[in-house]
Amino acid sequence: MHRWLVRNILFPLQERIKGHPTPEILREMERVDRFSASELERYCNQKLSTFIESCYSRVPYVSACMKCAGVTPAEIQTPADLARLPIMTKAVVRQHRQGLRSTAAGKLSKFSTGGSTGEPLVFDLSKRRIASRVACRQRVAQWWGLSVGHPELALWGSPIELTRQDWARKVRDWLMATRLLPAFDMTEAAMARYLDIMEQGHWEQIFGYPSSLYQLCLYARKQGRALRRAGIRVVFVTSEVLFPYQRELISEMLGCPVANGYGGRDSGFIAHECPQGGMHILTDAVIVEVVDPQGRPLPPGEPGEIVATDLYSEEAPFLRYATGDVGALSTRQCGCGRALPLIERIVGRSNDCIMAPDGRNIHDLALVYPLREIEGIDSFRIHQLTIKQLHVQIVRNEHFRGDSEEKLRKSWRALLRAPVEITFEYLPRLLADRSGKFRHIISDLVEHRELESLEGAAGEVKGKDRD
Repeated sequence: MHRWLVRNILFPLQERIKGHPTPEILREMERVDRFSASELERYCNQKLSTFIESCYSRVPYVSACMKCAGVTPAEIQTPADLARLPIMTKAVVRQHRQGLRSTAAGKLSKFSTGGSTGEPLVFDLSKRRIASRVACRQRVAQWWGLSVGHPELALWGSPIELTRQDWARKVRDWLMATRLLPAFDMTEAAMARYLDIMEQGHWEQIFGYPSSLYQLCLYARKQGRALRRAGIRVVFVTSEVLFPYQRELISEMLGCPVANGYGGRDSGFIAHECPQGGMHILTDAVIVEVVDPQGRPLPPGEPGEIVATDLYSEEAPFLRYATGDVGALSTRQCGCGRALPLIERIVGRSNDCIMAPDGRNIHDLALVYPLREIEGIDSFRIHQLTIKQLHVQIVRNEHFRGDSEEKLRKSWRALLRAPVEITFEYLPRLLADRSGKFRHIISDLVEHRELESLEGAAGEVKGKDRD
């Protein structure tokens, strides 16, 4: 009865008070989930066409870019046509924030993200776009047989949520059967309290960072806590790369599947895993391209940078937005029957790789695999200081062997094809970023690329879009 009340009364009322059309968007997304492949294609093409027309006629920066590229709205009819437009980088969003606002925009909310690079980015989101993200999350929860109203425990670290924990928010969370636990301070005392909350409540779903949940489950195993009795049905993770060893431990300790999600406040809610294991792109909400370093689309199966066009962002558009993440598109069909396309091998951020002395970029998983073969490592962080210097921080346990350092040096030097200097530091625990996220791989060398094709369009709007 309470779940019905939350889903049909309290949640719609909350969204209406906020001015968010979330229930309407969610109903439309539920309808799209039943589309055939041809119906989905027609729907997305029409939605893209409407989006481009709105941006061209009402957003100064987009209009200038399209005119500079010699492209009219009529020439953008399918996702493949987007390749005629320039890539939008974080630098563009930062520099042209005013020019990226639609003349027909309603009230816009200021958001910011440091991203994995720690590079600050301030941008605008409309009520409709915020609502679309909430609707996307409810949509994918329904794939797993859950919805708003099913008790949820969130292990999160976003300053936006953590700074809003006043009495009104606590009442709201109580009514909605949710509870937020800070992920930025995973001390043993805090984790012991979190485990008590988990076991004493009647939570059906958990939402959080993979690294935080892995750390919590690792601690629970050491303490002999039987979390399977907590009754968790699904663990939803996002905001970081989910490593196989993390999925394995979390699933083992909680006795439930781990559902991986991918997206960001800036890029939008991009993709999510279904119960059959397919990582579905929510292509009716966000169009995804995978491009090479020159911004050219790559065929399915080839990894490249993920570029996103959020179709709900017409009031402050993110059009061919370079996420900085690396992945590959897929042509296979998921056994769940949904027509939504799939993305594979999301291997982390392009700026979270290590640069080899010969110029190659070595991505997360290649660096992580040698560590997973070493017993006695609870957590780690690899930091590239120079082209020939790595510093590795490790939290070890009693199973860590004395010859492990040399094994790792040998594996990584072979991978990097050079005699790089590798130093080790052993700590009682590793701290996450202020947001609660945890970066396993950090490089001081790899920077965001900027495309020269943007410079001409930038000049056309210079002076028109200053904040």
